[in-house]
Amino acid sequence: MPTTLAMYDKGLEHIGKRLDALNLPDVTVHTFSKDGLFRIGGKTVAPAEVELDYLWLNSSINNDGFQEGAFKIAQACKRVAVLQTFNAGLDHPFYKAMSQKGTRICNSSAQAVCISEYIFAQVFALMHPIDKQRALQASRTWEVTRYPEISQSTWLTVGFGPIGQELTKRLKAFGAKVIAIRRTRDTQGLADVAGTLADLPTLLPEADVIVFACPLNAETADLADSRFFSATKKGAIVVNIARGGVIDDQALLAALDEGRLSAAVLDVFRQEPLPKDAPFWSHPKVRLTSHTAFAGSGVRDRWDALFLDNITRFVKGQSLVNEVDPASLG
Repeated sequence: MPTTLAMYDKGLEHIGKRLDALNLPDVTVHTFSKDGLFRIGGKTVAPAEVELDYLWLNSSINNDGFQEGAFKIAQACKRVAVLQTFNAGLDHPFYKAMSQKGTRICNSSAQAVCISEYIFAQVFALMHPIDKQRALQASRTWEVTRYPEISQSTWLTVGFGPIGQELTKRLKAFGAKVIAIRRTRDTQGLADVAGTLADLPTLLPEADVIVFACPLNAETADLADSRFFSATKKGAIVVNIARGGVIDDQALLAALDEGRLSAAVLDVFRQEPLPKDAPFWSHPKVRLTSHTAFAGSGVRDRWDALFLDNITRFVKGQSLVNEVDPASLG
């Protein structure tokens, strides 16, 4: 059957040759632009007149600051059967709205590799006394600097999708113990211990490092509150690469100030960009980055590969990669 595929015009400029090389039968490609209109057969067409079998929202819309505009175009279409996005997290109301209209949604796992490397880099830098070692070098002081080994640490990841799984693969290579918190206890043998959110009070005290890699929804909003932090091991490290709303900011700051936590690595926040007067900027126990954990050198290639694989599957009538359960949205 013919397939109508659409994407942002700059996305086609980027992927066009590789898409043509697939030689997919009966695929017609439409593009849309920042003016809010589609280009179809040499004419401009309003979204309300457009029916799409497959819509690819690639990273070019984000690079151009056009994500909200692209969302509006998608919602205005007469029909979108399948939507594939570069986003990993689908907490934006747009995705639930599209799903409620009958659109099948596929999110991205392309970020998982680089985000897991980001987590490693940040936590390693906290566990190893690199700054002290540099200071000793500068002062020409000969002194042994002891440090905790990753092999003797326990990590708890809240959320066990592609990011949690990629992180666990790397942690197991170092001999660390991994506890996975997810909706079901099946981790395909990757984690040492698996539990659900109901098990958190029991499992939290074991963790030296707590990583939030879960979607933001009704179950996880403000999950890390004062009660949560009261159950953590003293001196634990918290990493948030999920969404800012997963953590109660005031409860986190209190846990840091009271010494319950030794450090927090934060890449996501309730308000982004983070206001300049936010206390996280200057807190001595916080490592802060600007929602940049996804920005690894290989992520764009993986985004493209995921799209090319999925559009091929769609045309052949096969199951799609990363298709999201509508019940998990919102």
